Amino acid sequence: MTGSSDRLERYSRQMRFGELGRAGQEKLLASRVLLCGVGALGTVLANTLVRAGIGFVRLVDRDFVESSNLQRQVLFDEADVASHLPKAEAAAIKLRAINSEVVIEPVVAHIDRSNIGALSADVDMILDGSDNFEIRYLINDICVRDNKPWVHGGCIGSHGQTMTIIPGKTPCLRCVFEAAPGPGEAATCDTAGVLGPIISIIASFQATEAMKILGGKPEAINRDLAYVDCWDNVLRKIKISRLLEVRDCPCCKQRNFEWLEGNQGVQTTSLCGRNAVQVVPATPAQLDLASLATTIRGQTEVHLTRFLLRFSADDCEFTVFPDGRAIIKGTPEEDRALALYARYIGH
Repeated sequence: MTGSSDRLERYSRQMRFGELGRAGQEKLLASRVLLCGVGALGTVLANTLVRAGIGFVRLVDRDFVESSNLQRQVLFDEADVASHLPKAEAAAIKLRAINSEVVIEPVVAHIDRSNIGALSADVDMILDGSDNFEIRYLINDICVRDNKPWVHGGCIGSHGQTMTIIPGKTPCLRCVFEAAPGPGEAATCDTAGVLGPIISIIASFQATEAMKILGGKPEAINRDLAYVDCWDNVLRKIKISRLLEVRDCPCCKQRNFEWLEGNQGVQTTSLCGRNAVQVVPATPAQLDLASLATTIRGQTEVHLTRFLLRFSADDCEFTVFPDGRAIIKGTPEEDRALALYARYIGH
């Protein structure tokens, strides 16, 4: 009992909140979460939940830390930029220093239909820290299929939205947004920018919803779509609960998991605010980065770590990962990115 009390002391102020209490805290400590994306929303989510005592957090992100991240991605600093660290690894280092009792598992990977099942198989819920629609619809498919709760969040400019999904009890993402916007139809960080405060607001809503579910109080969740604009001082709750009954949703009613089955989605992704394209092989590769670095070194300067290979060519910056994935910065054109990938990486 003494050991248990000592362990819980750091959460004493949290446990004094009656809706959670000691029983809820014990549930949090036994919980397992998958966080998809460790960027703006993801870093605030991870920071909040690790401090709250979520027992296991798996961090999955495909990207690396850049100076433009520091305005809103709260776990990173200039040393992470200089070290060319992947976001998942950099975040894990910070989070372990915050709470050494929480198990942090960083995974440097692009989330797609080939791995989301394995990444989510042993967790209690999924949190959306992503910046693109494809991952969100994949999360929705896997959670509906496997009957797991998840919390969606998204921000652009000064506004953001969040909704909590418990399959069978609330509308799913496709009940509310049946189809993802087409290319160029939705604003991005590059076209509209994003303010740091809206990130903190939306991620805090998401984290609280996660604590309700994991702490044993799912009846307390918000069943509306919450919309916030921190610049225009707007807070709106949009009623969506009836959609579960009235809409013949292709996902949660028809059990048609189009994103998970590969009927939706692409192999290239234009990255938010980066003037860059990510290229992902149809079949994951096992690249020998050292060998590739040797080949390219005669043409340009290279930077090689165990996580990635970086080099510049044709007015673009390439960041190549061991699974064959590459981020090509310097062009928003997916066709050009594919051509450059074939030229320098040869897949």
